[in-house]
Amino acid sequence: MPYFDAASAAPLHPVAREALLAALDEGWADPARLYREGRRARLLLDAARATAAEEAGCRPDELVFTASGTRAVHDGMAGALAGRRRVGRHLIVSAVEHSSVLHSAAVHEAAGGSVTEVAVDRTGRADPAAYAAALRPDTALAVLQSANHEVGTEQPAAEAAEACRAAGVPLLVDAAQSLGWGPAPAGWSLLTASAHKWGGPPGVGLLAVRKGVRFAPQGPADERESGRAPGFENLPAIVAAAASLRAVRASAAAEGARLRALVDRIRARVPELVPDVEVVGDPVRRLPHLVTFSCLYVDGETLLHALDRAGFSVSSGSSCTSSTLTPSHVLRAMGVLSEGNVRVSLPAGASAKDVERFLAVLPETVASVREHLSAPSASALSPASPASPASASAPSAPAAPSSAAPGLVVDALGKRCPLPVIELAKVIGDVPVGGTVTVLADDEAARLDIPAWCEMRGHEYAGERAAERGTAYTVRRREG
Repeated sequence: MPYFDAASAAPLHPVAREALLAALDEGWADPARLYREGRRARLLLDAARATAAEEAGCRPDELVFTASGTRAVHDGMAGALAGRRRVGRHLIVSAVEHSSVLHSAAVHEAAGGSVTEVAVDRTGRADPAAYAAALRPDTALAVLQSANHEVGTEQPAAEAAEACRAAGVPLLVDAAQSLGWGPAPAGWSLLTASAHKWGGPPGVGLLAVRKGVRFAPQGPADERESGRAPGFENLPAIVAAAASLRAVRASAAAEGARLRALVDRIRARVPELVPDVEVVGDPVRRLPHLVTFSCLYVDGETLLHALDRAGFSVSSGSSCTSSTLTPSHVLRAMGVLSEGNVRVSLPAGASAKDVERFLAVLPETVASVREHLSAPSASALSPASPASPASASAPSAPAAPSSAAPGLVVDALGKRCPLPVIELAKVIGDVPVGGTVTVLADDEAARLDIPAWCEMRGHEYAGERAAERGTAYTVRRREG
């Protein structure tokens, strides 16, 4: 069964398995003790730290091991903000950071700090100039991921770091998704990563803090890991994490090129095979193994279950796969379609045969889900010709009178993604060119999916307003 969710957790690398088993025999003792077993454990810990530091691009005494990548982010942000409290309490993050960053930002704001969230473009990329513009005299810390966890877009972390350096502000780079594929971006002040993203065991994170960065560890501390990660180290897992990081980096260039070709194949073929699909993320500046696309008129949870039954393990950012019933904050920040979202992230060793089988299974699976939801057929949805940007914005001549009066209202209250968009698609043909239809919906995903539907179908999104219940979204019909 092909596993296509390496961005969540990569399968345990063979080198990690071997190192883990060996360290269970040799690294069980307390590395803080002076007797023989403790000294042996200490040698293993020091060697693992040196290996991880070399791959991260820092000194061994700048790097500590934490209980997870999330813990590394929380501790790194809290320590840096506390260490620079005299400067101010202003924090800068991008709108598409990992949830661990946004959760830490929320805690900081609740405690009286201020947060600037830098917007991203439709590919999910932040503008380094926006980071520079957000810097203030009271900025204590800026945070920017090296690459996005959900859509794979690489961020301009080096350029943002240069702007931060000029302003005297440290930049924390979350390199969890990228560190297994290559060096961290230049110029970082703090770096975090997570071993299970590159094929190491879960439960090991990396936190590196450059010498000279003001840092005050928060919470109870002890003598271990420079006081930044208290508690007995999980030495076998740490040894396995460092060994696997070195192993994956040694083959990263060749394997990355091979997987990039497979992902390019998926990016090109999915829109050809499946009608009404939006492939999201930067097509060029991206991680080599990850591609994300969204399918109109599809329930993401149902689609994931159907693909699982077909033998494929993938992930999704759709609201209908979330317990909160809200779409991914990444897709929301990008302003792209969220319904029927699928993230494919290939693990090392993924085969072209498995990718081709996925491409063969996907069209029928999506069609089946659409049929189950009574979505309009693709042929019924296609406009006479694709709308160009000019025709999409220019006024259209009124059409002949239709049986449906302009100003049609569709009540989709209480209906969840993708039903509001399906109801809109069913009635748009009854609206005269230049006429409007208003969708009443209380599903959070509609705020993303209705404008995205308009862009994909060549109609004009005329805006939204608060209604007595839910939100009213108005669409003006256009034709190519």
